[in-house]
Amino acid sequence: MTKQNMLMQEEVAVAVVAAAAIPETSPHFSYPPPRSTTLGSSYAKYKKLLSRLDLGGGGDAARANAWIESMKALSPTQAKSAAAAARTAASRGSIDEDYESWMKLHPSALSSFEELMAASKGKQIVMFLDYDGTLSPIVDDPDRAFMSDEMREAVREVASHFPTAIVSGRCTEKVSSFVKLSELYYAGSHGMDIKGPNNGTKCSTIKAHNVLFQPASEFLPVIDEVYKSLVETTKSIPGSKVENNKFCLSVHFRCVDEKKWSLLAEKVRSVMMDYPKLRLTHGRKVLEIRPTIKWDKGKALEFLLKSLGFDGCNSVLPLYIGDDRTDEDAFKVLRDRGQGFGILVSKIAKETNASYSLKEPAEVLKFLRCLVEWKQFSMDSQGCN
Repeated sequence: MTKQNMLMQEEVAVAVVAAAAIPETSPHFSYPPPRSTTLGSSYAKYKKLLSRLDLGGGGDAARANAWIESMKALSPTQAKSAAAAARTAASRGSIDEDYESWMKLHPSALSSFEELMAASKGKQIVMFLDYDGTLSPIVDDPDRAFMSDEMREAVREVASHFPTAIVSGRCTEKVSSFVKLSELYYAGSHGMDIKGPNNGTKCSTIKAHNVLFQPASEFLPVIDEVYKSLVETTKSIPGSKVENNKFCLSVHFRCVDEKKWSLLAEKVRSVMMDYPKLRLTHGRKVLEIRPTIKWDKGKALEFLLKSLGFDGCNSVLPLYIGDDRTDEDAFKVLRDRGQGFGILVSKIAKETNASYSLKEPAEVLKFLRCLVEWKQFSMDSQGCN
């Protein structure tokens, strides 16, 4: 079985949980979704599990069990029993219908490109981009999440016309070594390490250069201490990998046998019990350990807009493209501001604060190229079809 087929199976499995019914989402300023009256119990149960994930401060056994259950719900394995496969096939039609309904609420940013650009008339576009799953494909080895040369060139072209920032859970040094573009802003560690362009920028509207902001700098010693403990504690579990993202840590379990997930969870939890000032959350096959400060990708977006001179400014249109739960903080900021658009990268229906969607990095690449082409021919009011 190819890696691509394995990942497609994984996404279908996620869809069974997350797209069984479209939940009551918060209203979007462009496309307010109607309230659904046909919600299934699976999604409600899943949201309840997610609300109990924070193990900072040493939660009890029941909360730990809920956390492990949610790991399985959000990160299904490719191996399925015949019965499970049959249920997935039977649900395919319903999933397709749900996705079509979801797309009406979160239309393709490509098919809606002219509409997006019409909203930017008289405004400065500022581009925010997640990295993993947005500019690069999701891969088993996080150290090999390389972006293509075509994507790099597209980002370079975008940055030549618009202020552009990479907002990632990776540490700034790691993500900048992948992107290899010095003219960008980088907000690593989920926005807890923000740095400006090394060589300035071609965008004359920018009022701040070499931005440097680290709201969690006091946590560096404890993050390093926890990193060493986690490496030692989890080394007996094949496939696990602890990544030090400077101001946060990631424990990857994509390559861990599902039978070992509970053991990995307990090992991580045993370390976290001694660090109440750190909190634990997770995404798709990754556990995230961060300081308990009120800072996230949404706060990073606001900080960058202010640093760029757009605080309280109506003549700006922020665009944020991301695929992960952590990007929802930024999507929500744009929704609450009533300014700008969040674009979710996903092939399945998900509850989201984003207004538009793209299916995969290949579509992100096409969107960025369209944006550059539109800018180059904007005087002729040409769209990108």
